[in-house]
Order: sequence, then C-alpha cells, then structure tokens
Amino acid sequence: MPSAIITGGKGGLGQALTAEFLQAGWDVDAPGREELDVTDGIAVKNYFSSRDPDLVVCNAGLVRDKPLAGLLESDWDQVLAVNLDGAANCARWASRSMLGKRTGHLVFISSYSALHPPTGQSAYAAAKAGLLGLMKSLARELGPAGIRVNAVLPGFLETSMTVGVSPERREAVRSGHVLGAFNTPAAVARFIRTLQEDLPYTSGQVFQLDSRIA
Repeated sequence: MPSAIITGGKGGLGQALTAEFLQAGWDVDAPGREELDVTDGIAVKNYFSSRDPDLVVCNAGLVRDKPLAGLLESDWDQVLAVNLDGAANCARWASRSMLGKRTGHLVFISSYSALHPPTGQSAYAAAKAGLLGLMKSLARELGPAGIRVNAVLPGFLETSMTVGVSPERREAVRSGHVLGAFNTPAAVARFIRTLQEDLPYTSGQVFQLDSRIA
C-alpha cells in the first residue's frame, strides 16, 4: 500500500487531501502542529526516521499579514519558519528514505502570492516564493535518483486560514478570477492525486490551479 504524509493535516486542504488519498487506498498520515511542529528540526528528523513515505505534501502554513514597517520581527521569523524552513526540514529528512529506494515525490504547497504578492503580505510572499526556488533546486538535485519535486499554487481557498479575510477583500480577490469563483480544497486534492498517480514523469513544475491570469 502506498503511503503519504501531509503536513498541516488538520487544516481545510490537509483534510481534503487526506480524504482523497484514503479513498484511493493510500495509507495517510496527516499530522497537525500538535503531532508535528515542522519548525522543530529535531522533531522532524525523529518523525521521518521511522517512516518511508512515497509522497510528502508540505502543506503546513501560516499567515501574518501587515505592512513590513509594522510587522514584528518575531512574526516575520515565524512565517518564514513555518512556510519555508518547515518545508525544507521535511524535504531534507523525507528525501533520505526516498534516496534509498530511488523513488518518491515531494509536493510543496506554495501560493499565488509568491508570483503576484499583494500589499501587506511581504513575509508570506517571501516564504512562498522561496518554496519555488527550493522546489526547482531539489528537482534537479533529486531527479537523477528518480525523485520528483513539484509545487502547487491552490489559489484562494475557503478554509480556516482565510476565515478572517473581510467580505470586501474577499470579493476584490474573487473579481480577479476570470471564472468569478474560488477553487476548492477538494479540487486541489484531486489534482495532487492526479499529479502523483497519472503524471509520473513530471517534476520541477509550478501548477497554478485557479483562474487568475497574470
């Protein structure tokens, strides 16, 4: 039975991914922060030392939106620690077992903000943009061992992470979508399953899944 690890597993996208892969017959471990704090390098090392996943989705994320001049240094550090450093921690230790069996797939959940950051989202945009550089570098590094690395930009999702967005801001974001609608966690989960199961020769790619056009 193939196995998947989904970090940030208690959020809306994490739950959708869990449901999608369980339905497909996968063994899924989807730890939330209480089970796996991705910013704790030792905890991440210990977690992956006893696991041998075929797929790791680095989904843990955190938002602290504010103009840079008013953003606390601790908030900047926390956003980078969760969104970028945490993904790198997981990739570092997960790839070790993948190298041993010369197969595997790492998927980083990045953001539209990595490419088109809005005002007041400097920390999040920087972290998610960093994921794209990390993904492309690792795709080159791990490709010769048969390990794939890709990034997915899900788009604005109606989840707990966006519940605090004002109705006015929500509609402003929606208006930038040519289809006039947001993506859904379930649709993103189906895409990632398709990427995993049906596109075995795809690596080093960035997939934007909503209908915004740059």
